[in-house]
Parts: sequence; C-alpha cells; structure tokens
Amino acid sequence: MMKVDINTKMITLLGLPLTQSFAARMQNKGYEAAGLNMVYFYTETDNEHLGDIVNGLRYMNFAGFAVTKPNKVKVLEYLDELDPLCQKMGSSNTVVKTPEGKLIGYNTDGVGFYTALTEEAGVKVDQCVFFCFGGGGAGRAMCSILAYHGARKIYITDKFEGCAKSLVDDINKNFAPVAEFVPYGDFSKLSACDVVLNASGVGMGRSIGETPLPKEYMKPEQLYFDACYNPAKTQFLLDAEAKGCRILNGLGMSLYQGAAQIELWTGKKAPVEAMREELLAILAEKK
Repeated sequence: MMKVDINTKMITLLGLPLTQSFAARMQNKGYEAAGLNMVYFYTETDNEHLGDIVNGLRYMNFAGFAVTKPNKVKVLEYLDELDPLCQKMGSSNTVVKTPEGKLIGYNTDGVGFYTALTEEAGVKVDQCVFFCFGGGGAGRAMCSILAYHGARKIYITDKFEGCAKSLVDDINKNFAPVAEFVPYGDFSKLSACDVVLNASGVGMGRSIGETPLPKEYMKPEQLYFDACYNPAKTQFLLDAEAKGCRILNGLGMSLYQGAAQIELWTGKKAPVEAMREELLAILAEKK
C-alpha cells in the first residue's frame, strides 16, 4: 500500500474526460515497483482553467504533470521551455518541474506510438503511407514522429479542418514535406494507405460505439491503429477486424509513453514489465 508523506512527489493528469484512463494505476504500479516515493492522480479540466491550475502546480510538491485531451496544445502557452521535438510537434503530454520551479514541456506520445507501431505491429514506417483521423494533440505527436522517421506520405483529416490544416503545415515546415490535408468525410485517399490511424478520440468516453470511418472503406491488407485502449476495441477496430484487417489499440502506446514519462520525471529507468502487467490486469477486469 502506497504511503503518502511530506516528501511524496506528486504527478497529476490534466484532461477531460478522464473516466477512461488507466494511467494512474499503471503509473502508481511503476512507482511502487521502482521504489519511488511518488503518487499519480487525476485532475479533470479543459482549457478554461488550465492556466490557473498549471500556475498553481509550480508552487506545490509536484515533480511535474501529464497532459491529455483537450489540453496538449493549449498547455504550451503556460510553460517556460520546450524540448526541441516537443516544440516542433506543437503539443506536450509531459511536463517536468525543475528544482528551480521551471516547467519544461516534452512529448512522449510520439515515442510511445512509434515503439508500439514498430515493435508490436512490425511496421516499417519509411515504406508506408498513412491516413490519420485527428489533428489534435495525439494526432500531432503521432503524425510528427512518422514524418521524423521518414513516412512516405501522411494524409490528415479532422472535423475541425483548421486543426488538420495547421498540423499539415507544421509537419511540412518542421519535419518533411510529406503531409497532405484531406477534407473531413473524404475517404478517396484511403485505398492508397497502408496504415489507418484514429487519433480523434471518437469511440471512447462519451462517443463509445461511434467511428470516424464507415467500414466499407476498409481493406484487409491495411493495419488499423486506434490511440484509445479503453474500450480495448473501439468500433473503429471492431469494424476493421470484421473486414479481416490487422488491428492494434493504444495500450502499447500508453505503456511506452508512460515509461518515458517516468524516466523524465525521475531520471531512473522505468519498470516497463510491471507497468505492462498492471495494464493487462485492468483490461482483464473490464471483460
């Protein structure tokens, strides 16, 4: 049982909604396994009060904090420094507080996603064409890391077209000229793609059962990835599986990005296998 004392370093996740998140159990299991006097908990908030909360964390016993939808882009306004890759991505999911009280933004989503995609699905990024639903924080990290590692082409769409266009422009300027905007609801580019990504959040939380893509556009030779892991199979993945496609959910992405967060907050190697076991135990309980 974790004991909280005056020396306990705190971490909180800022986002909305957070009911679907397994991050606290995974992180706290990691701290326990590594012998770290830390505790991770949730703070539900959207952009409206984000600045006030972030400023308050400066003066409390925090090692840093984590960030998720819809705050990954907005949070940059309240940070003192950005890691170079985070700056290029324009999105942060991990903030480290230095002993002097500075807040430095990083992005481990991209690292987690790339590790899961290459190690668990065997994807050779530099040989593939990608289609991504969602140009927000998760989409930014995923598409940016793909461009960084030499993706042949990345088509990006979002219900909020300005969001997708902004991401396309940033990737083409900061990484490589491989991104192309696709109007929302236009599926004409899908047939040319090897990997289809759902980073939109559709299918989780309040939108369980929904999908951004009608299944008639899915092809068996494609891989379908959803950044969501609760539910373990969103409608997007269920439809893809029914069409004979390979599927991968966001569990590995969450695991590897969480391990990278621990290493940034503590400077110590994360106990990846203990964290994986906890995530799998949570999923087993949900069945």
